Amino acid sequence: MFRGSMVALVTPMLEDESVDFDALEKLVEFHIASETDAIVAMGTTGESATLDMDEHCEVVRFVVEKVNGRIPVIAGTGANSTSEAITLTQSAKDDGADACLLVTPYYNKPTQEGLYQHYKKIAETVDIPQILYNVPGRTACDLLPETIIRLSKIKNIIGVKEATGDISRVAEILAGVTPDFDLYTGDDASAVDFILAGGHGGISVTANVVPKQLHDVYAAALAGDEVMARDLDVSLRALHRDLFVESNPIPVKWAVYKMGLIGPAIRLPLTPLSESYQPVVRKALEEAGVALK
Repeated sequence: MFRGSMVALVTPMLEDESVDFDALEKLVEFHIASETDAIVAMGTTGESATLDMDEHCEVVRFVVEKVNGRIPVIAGTGANSTSEAITLTQSAKDDGADACLLVTPYYNKPTQEGLYQHYKKIAETVDIPQILYNVPGRTACDLLPETIIRLSKIKNIIGVKEATGDISRVAEILAGVTPDFDLYTGDDASAVDFILAGGHGGISVTANVVPKQLHDVYAAALAGDEVMARDLDVSLRALHRDLFVESNPIPVKWAVYKMGLIGPAIRLPLTPLSESYQPVVRKALEEAGVALK
């Protein structure tokens, strides 16, 4: 249903830490002009953990309105409370999102059966395409391939964002799901390998700063052109690495700020990129040919 380079969009903020909707509209237009294949609003890169529910829903509604059907909008609606995830998912559906991305419940560490029942209840309660999201490095919870395969049998669970970086999981998952179930990487550094192994695209942090370049990388990989995909990705490798020198989205928000697209603000408990890391990220941006203000 969704293919290619999907940006895990940052949420621009004003100095008082409120959402900067003017800058958010500019980001939407920037990504559409740059051939981004879909926008993920209020994913974890969008600081969903620190926006309250009203703000969360307002950002999704705003992005859907500004995109106006030009590309798909996927709303991040995951939570460690099943009832809260249902509320966010229903709101996203009501506001016109094309699909929802649901991170595994973080901190409370459910069992695999608990994960299955969590996602099953959300899917059966809200009739909208839903994408599972597994990022154990952030959640302390690993959605295992066998549970993904089991969940894939539920009609409106259409795919998974797999952010472990373990390429062997692609074949393991594909072997057990139907052909219309999609696999997206959440690990920029291994995205080309992931897609060449049978994945269908990625939900990317790097796409915030080099959307056109990443679109071209993923398009080549999806076309099976390994040589072109790897060649195009070479100049982006430092970005894939250095946009994680501190916790995401600290480095990427600083990068987008230095591009002149947003202000410098980030919401506590996250803080702006440390001065010691700024030259590192700047060098990676320069290697990728990103123009800085």
